[in-house]
Amino acid sequence: MPFLTLEGVSKRFDGVIAVDGVSFAVDRGEVVGFVGPNGAGKSTTMRMITQYIEPDAGTIRLDGTPIADAARDAKRRIGYLPENNPLYGDMLVADYLAFIADLRQLVGGVRDQSFDEAVTSTGIESVYYRPIGDLSKGFRQRVGLAQAILHRPDLLVLDEPTEGLDPNQRVEIRRLIGELGKDRTVLLSTHVLSEVQQSCSRLLIISGGKIVADGPVDRLIQQAEGVVQIAVEARGTDVAASLARLAGVRSVESSRAGADGRVAVRLTADKDADLRPGIFELAKTHGWTLYELHQETGNLEELFRQLTTPGQP
Repeated sequence: MPFLTLEGVSKRFDGVIAVDGVSFAVDRGEVVGFVGPNGAGKSTTMRMITQYIEPDAGTIRLDGTPIADAARDAKRRIGYLPENNPLYGDMLVADYLAFIADLRQLVGGVRDQSFDEAVTSTGIESVYYRPIGDLSKGFRQRVGLAQAILHRPDLLVLDEPTEGLDPNQRVEIRRLIGELGKDRTVLLSTHVLSEVQQSCSRLLIISGGKIVADGPVDRLIQQAEGVVQIAVEARGTDVAASLARLAGVRSVESSRAGADGRVAVRLTADKDADLRPGIFELAKTHGWTLYELHQETGNLEELFRQLTTPGQP
């Protein structure tokens, strides 16, 4: 039996569909990436799983029991880090975690052990007696993770846990999430697909309130390899428009690469189409100066774009 199951879950706000008949199941011990464009329904789905809001239709089950029936028992088994990480800046980290422990009704030896595990695993010993408002964004995220795991939840729901962090902080939080995922089921929402490849074994993509892809990360990468991407940087006239007319081209993205008139173009094309001879011929015919031309296999970013951009093939 799957640990977490969503069956036909839907939610509307003022008549607008935010989540539309979403169904998926998560097994114990899985670390699942949950991605989609802004407004796709990620946060709404997570809020329904954590019981912050109720679905208008469908059922969410935890260990086979509808969470609407389990109520408090289900909440005790779920840890949640919302996107906005609501902390009290004037509280000491120690006092804030004590407050969360009170809310979670942790007492005695269990409370002490839970504190030790949460503080140690998130690496916040050095800021334990400092005001939260004085902490860096990275340490505030760590404190948010500490409160989410303080009660030793079976399911950890993380909504954009690395949002706003610098690259070094992202690496640290990503490593921490990997460690946390060894002992519990994790549902991780993020805009950074490289984090999914490094942290998750499975990926869910949501767009327009519907699940449009679900599977192991490696398999979805193979699916993305049905296309190739070709990077071209050239100086000349009508570069992007001319490249777009080549047979096999699906889409063209271009940007000005420099003040000297260079144009950087990224082509997405059918896997079997080798456009490089045609590009060289165009450059010769139009008198372009080529500065870059290389071909890449598809990746998660390209698959994400295909599945979540209206009008894409």
